[in-house]
Amino acid sequence: MTDTGNPAAHVPPPGCPAHAEGAVPLGGLAYQQTPSQLYRSLRREHGPVAPVLLDGGIPAWLVLGYSEVGYVTAHDELFARDSRRWNQWPNIPEDWPLLPFVGYQPSVLFTEGEEHQRRAGVISEALEGVDQFELARDCQVIADELIAAFSGSGRTELMAAYVHTLPARAVVQICGMPLGGADTQQLVDDLRISLDAAEGDDPVAAYGRVGARLAQLVKEKRERPGADVTSRMIQHPAGLTDEEIVQDLISVIAAAQQPTANWICNTLRLLLTDERFAINVSGGRLSVGEALNEVLWLDTPTQNFIGRWAVRDTQLGGRQIRAGDCLVLGLAAANTDPQIWPDAHVGAENAAHLSFSNGEHRCPYPAPLLADVMARTAVETLLERLPDLVLAVDPGELEWRPSVWMRGLTALPVEFTPVVQ
Repeated sequence: MTDTGNPAAHVPPPGCPAHAEGAVPLGGLAYQQTPSQLYRSLRREHGPVAPVLLDGGIPAWLVLGYSEVGYVTAHDELFARDSRRWNQWPNIPEDWPLLPFVGYQPSVLFTEGEEHQRRAGVISEALEGVDQFELARDCQVIADELIAAFSGSGRTELMAAYVHTLPARAVVQICGMPLGGADTQQLVDDLRISLDAAEGDDPVAAYGRVGARLAQLVKEKRERPGADVTSRMIQHPAGLTDEEIVQDLISVIAAAQQPTANWICNTLRLLLTDERFAINVSGGRLSVGEALNEVLWLDTPTQNFIGRWAVRDTQLGGRQIRAGDCLVLGLAAANTDPQIWPDAHVGAENAAHLSFSNGEHRCPYPAPLLADVMARTAVETLLERLPDLVLAVDPGELEWRPSVWMRGLTALPVEFTPVVQ
């Protein structure tokens, strides 16, 4: 989603403070492969809050420090979620590729105060109705079906054949959408485009199609409710409108599908490339659990999150933040902040990472637990069914997706002994 080809694309609009701040583009080929190097460079030059340029040279602040991200997310009165505060809207074109992220929508993502508590409460209670044991069982059924489709070949590309498909099917199923339909697959494809568009994709149009399909789902569930997340949101005493439910469903499905897929991807990569896990790569639960947690520290699926908008002029990390400035939460950078890991060793023994964000707008309970069920079941089932799974290429040949927001591979080719069905 980041323009890396035309240097003029990164020239800030006239009068922007980024000219004087020495801001650098948040993206590029070097960033794609080794974002940690950019984080270290920015931290060295600017400290825990660095000036960056988004697509089209739009200025923003990247919050790199662990404590600074924690402060921003804990102080909604200073750094709020309603993007209509942004002082850069006059410079944003109608086809700006980040509009699906920052264009104001009447969804839980942009609400504040009591309204946010009301909307987030509906989501939490709807998700609490998901039985985690049933979800694990359903994920295993989905995993077995996907694995059966390629297990006889002895070779496959896991990102397309398994990693992205499993959480997509699982989340639309708990939301009450029928599996196997063409419209369900179109929804999954449009979610990918709107969250992480490739060259030639139209993320704004894709986002519109996602909304239309979910509006149809809400209409169907009002007429024929079931034991699913959508029906529970409709029946909640808070009385959300259809538009509110559609917008919040987009948030729920998008947050469950893409990040969980990348969590699965990055965990499989770690298990298949790190000799520390080689002994237990055949599915040892302790090993998989450690790998899942380590990935949240070192290769978190959501690298950066846009964002927060300053309510008034303030200071953060030694920087003067103007009212209306955009702050990008550098979750990956914060997780590896040398201030919390002074010996340059990031351990996986605790869960104090910021991968699910922090504060009132963090991923609502019990969503992180449901994501863990999906990711753990996907990884364990694959390794149990194909115990001699190995990479089909040299680890150095694996390529990261060209996104500053999501952290995942473009492809994960593997080989294994064919399984006769």
